[in-house]
Amino acid sequence: MCRLADSEKLTEDEIQEILNKHAHLRTYLKNIEVKMKRPEFYKKVPKSKEDEEFPNFIYTTKGSVFIHIYRLPEMDERLYQAIEPELDKITKKKFDDLLHLIVKKAPDKDSAVSDDELKEMFLELMDEIIIIDEDAKEYEPLQKKGLFNKKKIAKTIKATSAQKESMKYTLIKEQIGGGPLEPFMRDIYLEDIHIIAGENVHAIHKVFDMIKTNILIPKEESFVFARKLSEKMGAAVSEAQPIVDATMPDGSRGNLIYPESVSVKGPSITIRKFAETPISITQIINWGTMSSGVAAYAWLSLQYGRSFFVCGETASGKTTTTNALIPFIPPDKKIYTAENTPELHVPHTVWQQLLTRTADTEEGSVDLFDLLKAALRSRPDYIIPGETRGAEGNVVFQAMQTGHPCITTFHAGSVTKVIQRFTGDPINVPKSFMDNLDFVLIQMAVERKGQRLRRVLSVDEIEGYNKAVDGVMSRTAFEWKSADDVHVFRANRNSYILEERIAKNAGYENTAEIYDEYDLRKHILDRMVEEQIFDYYEVCQFIWTFYREGIEALPISI
Repeated sequence: MCRLADSEKLTEDEIQEILNKHAHLRTYLKNIEVKMKRPEFYKKVPKSKEDEEFPNFIYTTKGSVFIHIYRLPEMDERLYQAIEPELDKITKKKFDDLLHLIVKKAPDKDSAVSDDELKEMFLELMDEIIIIDEDAKEYEPLQKKGLFNKKKIAKTIKATSAQKESMKYTLIKEQIGGGPLEPFMRDIYLEDIHIIAGENVHAIHKVFDMIKTNILIPKEESFVFARKLSEKMGAAVSEAQPIVDATMPDGSRGNLIYPESVSVKGPSITIRKFAETPISITQIINWGTMSSGVAAYAWLSLQYGRSFFVCGETASGKTTTTNALIPFIPPDKKIYTAENTPELHVPHTVWQQLLTRTADTEEGSVDLFDLLKAALRSRPDYIIPGETRGAEGNVVFQAMQTGHPCITTFHAGSVTKVIQRFTGDPINVPKSFMDNLDFVLIQMAVERKGQRLRRVLSVDEIEGYNKAVDGVMSRTAFEWKSADDVHVFRANRNSYILEERIAKNAGYENTAEIYDEYDLRKHILDRMVEEQIFDYYEVCQFIWTFYREGIEALPISI
């Protein structure tokens, strides 16, 4: 059965429908037509656009924000242009009146605690206050002279649908959302956002990597903005607390450096965006980050309760890969996650999700070490610390020794570095305990032929401690060959983990039969990629159907 991929490019009818609905987009196109031809429109950014020297296209995001990626011949680099509703002078006056009436009417509504409740209340009040009148393009003051020259305050505002759209966007943006960063919050293609006061914001785009945007926060406004943003994160930044690392309401991780004595140009902010829907393992295979063979190896390892670390440098995609691999854990297992910031996504029904807590007193604080110790009493089937950095690594190995499979991310560039750091200060895991770890997956961001790519460089199996040489022995299972951009299965028919740790424990009389299981899973993943099954939840359901009902129940031919 063949699945046809959804068209990424919008049809003329779809474009016209969008233009009819969004006046600010019509205005933008009219303004740019003097310097460039009309952009193409996409609902998904094609990977092929990455190599275009002079791209010129617009793609949709959530709500009324659109993104224009373009580069003109006279430009040195591509530009990320956020197209968002703006208030003209007349609409700004109506917006000020709207805020005035909302303040008057809000006490009559039920109290709103969360951002979602506040947003719902704002939208309800807007519908009560604003009366749509397409002829009401001019401003009418709320206060008018009534009988006996007394001033009468109107309870409603007449506005066009375009004016209401602009006011709605601005209200949510300023009162609940990200302020000037709101377009970035709505764009699923952004990974990191880099803000330096007085300079254009730069972002890490999933297709274009580092790209300059049209958003700029003036230095004189950046101090107030940084304080407001830190308050939203629940960790107010100040001269006394110049650096803050915390979580934003949408789950994104924010790092703020505040005073000029530390950040010379003014406040600097880095936001690592939280992906609402994780990247699927088939998408990662399709991108070439790992091969279907590496994924099949991880599938068998997770199915049979093996432990491994996903390692690499900062922004190498460790958490993305970990999230993509989690659906390989059988669906009836209990998962326990422990994190500093909520980045892990677990689709399983029984998921115990715990976060660290910082408090003014040591007694009130809960760190990763505390959570991992608690995990050992919670009887989970799998323990997944979001990231292991220090002494809590000892507890991870204690968990593995007691039979709990563990997956975690760790900053290291090779299996040798992993072993050195875990057996040295401050973790101090005895070398003889290292065989509780089954393998180490190393992933890096690499430059290849002018492109910045994420690639799994190697998968190294841990065989155990060799007393004769006082060292931990390992062997390479998979290796990435840069010249051909392929992953080579070095341990094919010679894998210590597949044969000794999985096949023997699974009851195979002939351990070589485990490679038949490996080949089957690799073939399933290859077929899913061929059929373009890339949605995370569809991939998850696909894998779980295989677990529950077998290969015959899969919706594609294998």
